Amino acid sequence: MTQPMTARTAAPTTAGALSVAHGARPTADGTSGVLSAFEEWVRRSPDAPAVIDETHRWTYRQIGAAADEAAEALRDRVRPGDLVGVCLDRSAALVVTAVALARIGAVYLPLGPRPGERRTDAVTEDLNVRCLIGDPELLPPRHRSADRLNLALPGEGANATATVVAAFATPAAAAHSAPAGAFYAVLTSGSTGRPKAVAVGEPALGGLLDWYRATTGLGPGDRQSLLIGVAFDPHLLELWAGLTSGAALVPAPDAVRWDSVVLTDWWRTAGVSVAVTATPMAEPLLDRPWPQDLRLRHLFVGGDRLRRRPGAEVTATVHNAYGPAEATVITTTHAMHGTDSAADTDTAPPIGRPVPGVTVLVADADGRPVERGTEGELLIGGSGLALGYLDPELTARRFVPVSEGVDLPGVERLYRTGDRVRMAADGRLEFLGRLDDQVKISGVRIEPAEVEAAFEQDPAVLSAVVTAPRTADGRARLVAYVRAADGAGLTADALLPALRTWLPEQAVPSDIRIVGSFPLDANGKVDRAELTRRAGESGAPRPDGTAPDGEAPDGGTPGEVTGATPGERLVLSAARDLLGRPGISLAENFTGAGGTSVLAARLLTVIEKESGVRLRAPELLRQPDLRAVARLVDQRTAARQPAGA
Repeated sequence: MTQPMTARTAAPTTAGALSVAHGARPTADGTSGVLSAFEEWVRRSPDAPAVIDETHRWTYRQIGAAADEAAEALRDRVRPGDLVGVCLDRSAALVVTAVALARIGAVYLPLGPRPGERRTDAVTEDLNVRCLIGDPELLPPRHRSADRLNLALPGEGANATATVVAAFATPAAAAHSAPAGAFYAVLTSGSTGRPKAVAVGEPALGGLLDWYRATTGLGPGDRQSLLIGVAFDPHLLELWAGLTSGAALVPAPDAVRWDSVVLTDWWRTAGVSVAVTATPMAEPLLDRPWPQDLRLRHLFVGGDRLRRRPGAEVTATVHNAYGPAEATVITTTHAMHGTDSAADTDTAPPIGRPVPGVTVLVADADGRPVERGTEGELLIGGSGLALGYLDPELTARRFVPVSEGVDLPGVERLYRTGDRVRMAADGRLEFLGRLDDQVKISGVRIEPAEVEAAFEQDPAVLSAVVTAPRTADGRARLVAYVRAADGAGLTADALLPALRTWLPEQAVPSDIRIVGSFPLDANGKVDRAELTRRAGESGAPRPDGTAPDGEAPDGGTPGEVTGATPGERLVLSAARDLLGRPGISLAENFTGAGGTSVLAARLLTVIEKESGVRLRAPELLRQPDLRAVARLVDQRTAARQPAGA
């Protein structure tokens, strides 16, 4: 790990010419406890701010007292070791809930404020979830009609909800419970079409937090952003990093999360000093002049391959972080500074070296380390490993013993990541891609099989195949090929609403193509390679058979829209490039055409760069179609020109 070395963090060691690297010895064993570190700050600095949400502040004493009240209300119904699904957004209420569940000894399962009705139903059918905590109006029907317990949680702040309940419903008889010692659990994508959950123990999170605090110097007077989507595991790092350091957590409003210009403005006004963000949000920041009046001194970037380095004017240390949920958020990091010799280049940085307590090896198919410089699968061991999945059979397949004859002192088991990497002579890891069908979309791991299964829940769908072609700049996108059942008339627009109840936003394909049949390979199987090739070609006709604006009726390569304004040409070109869909038209809605929040942020960036017009996120969201977005661009451009120009 390339970070400034301190007396508390020694340099990692490497093992000969083989692709094995060990993180430094942990500064502590992590057994002191995450919760106890928070309790210590309640005692030491009770009046220091623990959460700052716009004009609202809560001290460590107030968060602790509110958590006591919530824990007392839940304690008769929720026992130590019980899974509790939390359907809240980034807010003081979420922080209080996390502390309350830790005090009870329950297992915190963050699902986000709107996880999708069917997805939540699937989770609560497969997992022994004792209750869901959230806004009663947003809970799935089975929990809206269940026994409820009102919780007196803070109701102020940008993402707060006025009413929060704990809703209890009887779990399925065969539902999986959390393993002993679990502190939290998070969902990851599952190839069966249903999400799977991985459980992490308190020592693993505690060890990572020790390293994070030592690396960043996070402490009293600092402000740690609470920015990551609640359903994803870096959220746990953010939340507990603030609470265990005496710093203040600053929840981000929703618009901040996907608009890079608004994000830097918010960092400035909120006084954020340490932040974590997803790679797709970080890259636009590194492509524009760095604001010089930020307090931000450390920025952790992860979730996808980072394709560029910070420029010379970047004053924060930028950490390119890698780590699956199965290894507790961060496994390796590479720290970068504006003064580095490689600064301001477009070369992809490495994912670095292991954090303390972690061992990594690049292995062949038999689990044996390959020579440095040779590609292989990344295997992870050490104190950062999760306890496993809630499904013991899945745990046995992915968490494996060390191969016979491989000497890894202190390591008894390894997690097979499925990621293809290469270790350089100096021990740094380079990320090369996936070995299996998993892809990353806007920083989230997606199993195409899960997306296919979501389509096939619809009785009008006979079968679906999801491919992941890459755009010219290397970003993956999802394209779905769907066969209709006999007599069913399908359109992409008709499929999308139900699909979104099953899947997170990033897993909804940007392009849905209705087909009569799938191409087959020589073995009679669906030729996925051919479908991927087709998906990478110019836009196909719409599912209803009509041709988009500016496109030939046969669905060929689209041309310019006749009589288009400069704004229309800019917006349409940018949307087509970002979505990888040359056939979309001005009459389509950006999100309806497959645009995610991260892609919307990129659209705003392109518009500003090419036209000088700065649109705000809510303005984009309110527009019914791309033509309306273009109209705003044309109007703002005209308003900026001198009279008579």
